[in-house]
Amino acid sequence: MLFRPIAAAALTMGLAACATTPNEGASMRRDPAPLDTHSEADFQRDRAAILAMAGEYHVTFDFRETVALQDGYEFADDKHTGAWEVVRVIEDSGDVIVLQHLLLTSQDDDAMVIKHWRQDWEYEPARIMAFRGHDDWDMVEIDAAQAAGAWSQSVYQVDDSPRYAGLARWEHDGTISTWEPDTSWRPLPRRDDTTRTDYDAIEAVNRHVVTPWGWVHEQDNTKLVIDENGNATPLVREVGVNTYARTDLPNDGRADSYWAATADYWAMVRAYWDRLEATTEGFHVEDDAEGTLLYGPMLDASMRIFFGAETTEAAWTETQTLLNAQVEIDGAPDQVAAAE
Repeated sequence: MLFRPIAAAALTMGLAACATTPNEGASMRRDPAPLDTHSEADFQRDRAAILAMAGEYHVTFDFRETVALQDGYEFADDKHTGAWEVVRVIEDSGDVIVLQHLLLTSQDDDAMVIKHWRQDWEYEPARIMAFRGHDDWDMVEIDAAQAAGAWSQSVYQVDDSPRYAGLARWEHDGTISTWEPDTSWRPLPRRDDTTRTDYDAIEAVNRHVVTPWGWVHEQDNTKLVIDENGNATPLVREVGVNTYARTDLPNDGRADSYWAATADYWAMVRAYWDRLEATTEGFHVEDDAEGTLLYGPMLDASMRIFFGAETTEAAWTETQTLLNAQVEIDGAPDQVAAAE
């Protein structure tokens, strides 16, 4: 199909590449604050910082390996790419804010729209997901002291499958707002997953800084080799800076048109993953680096809806079967959605 190669190239260029570390759950760098110290004004300022990440942006993705941690390791080439991105608020219920990222392949009127990553923010959550390596995710319970005044950010991939999560309080200093959780694990970013087999996960510091001109997603990464028992060996350190400079995209309406046409489909997909997070202790998601098992077919389905070649209901029926085949719970394919 025409869409898949274009999407794969753009995703390799710019997919936003943190669940907690395997043995420490959702451990926090900062000591929990008393339950009553986060005021309504603090809460509203947190919300304003999160909502400020919505808009239209010229984005640059910069990644550079900095410290070899194993003898003889040779640094990979630096990765520097750019993109145009539209970020929309698709849910705001007060304590929960959901931001959907949509890539535009150019600033032309006929630019292709590609559904990109998604970030969900929840105030004082009860649990978050944690990546364990080798395509496994667990759900981690958060106690009240940890959650007090804090927001979780849960990041999802193009197909709305889980990627990573973290928990921290927002810190505000004048016109700058910063959110920085403790280190956590995440799967390989697609920029490496499609080209490398020498490591298995990233342990990352995932920092968001909101500024008057836009926002920055900073990453301090350690690439890990994980054995079959879950033991991790550090391979190399990497720094990443993804800069979202606010701009006026003349063709942002194409992103909005795509989302208007496909929102119901993606809502069904999100509901599937939401059910797993709410009702299981963990799950395994099988896909390949090129996305031929999940994200490629699902993006193709959304484009058929967008162009009027398939109904939302028909596309979801196909996708439901696909998801059940690729998701395992306790070592068995997921059968709950098929029975619903």
